[in-house]
Amino acid sequence: MPTSGAADRVAEKLGIGIYETPTGWKFFGNLLDAGMATICGEESAGTGSNHVREKDGLWAVLLWLNILAVRGEGCKDIVTKHWETYGRNYYSRHDYEEVETEKANALVDELRAKLGSLPGTTVRGLKIANADDFAYHDPVDGSVSKNQGIRILFEGGSRVVFRLSGTGTSGATLRVYIERFEPDKARHDLDTQEALADLIASADDIAGIKSHTGRSKPSVIT
Repeated sequence: MPTSGAADRVAEKLGIGIYETPTGWKFFGNLLDAGMATICGEESAGTGSNHVREKDGLWAVLLWLNILAVRGEGCKDIVTKHWETYGRNYYSRHDYEEVETEKANALVDELRAKLGSLPGTTVRGLKIANADDFAYHDPVDGSVSKNQGIRILFEGGSRVVFRLSGTGTSGATLRVYIERFEPDKARHDLDTQEALADLIASADDIAGIKSHTGRSKPSVIT
């Protein structure tokens, strides 16, 4: 789910089925074993197919080499044509590392409490279409995984997703996924952080990142 929604654009246009899962390859496993998915990708740039229940770097490289050979084009040309056909999804992840656990939990609790009041409101000129705490319903075993990421969905296809991770050496890491869908070809060559500037500011307005964490900028931007 935190991965860019660019794949969703392709699936919708081509009429191909797609599943949006939480972070973690365990969620892909059931789909792969049941023959309901043939290729999977997640936020760390890991890619794999139904030959293995995990990411496979060598396979991903070979897949790209095969695409380049069949199309007879360079990566830049392929990407540019993709944007022209499906639009561009500007995407970035901002990590606030080693945030005091109590403060990180307070941010998330306050954000969850106001999700119901956000749809229909406007922040920085961006209208919120929907807001929820993502829950995944496994179509294979029927299990439900709740609280997988707080999503703020804007009209036009842009979004911000908030997740807490406790995998750091101390405290918690707040991960903020910012994504803008840009269909206008004339705006496909912007700097990513520039293209996302109003969404980044909106994320702070909505969640109070600075006031809760005391941070004026993220520890890591990817």
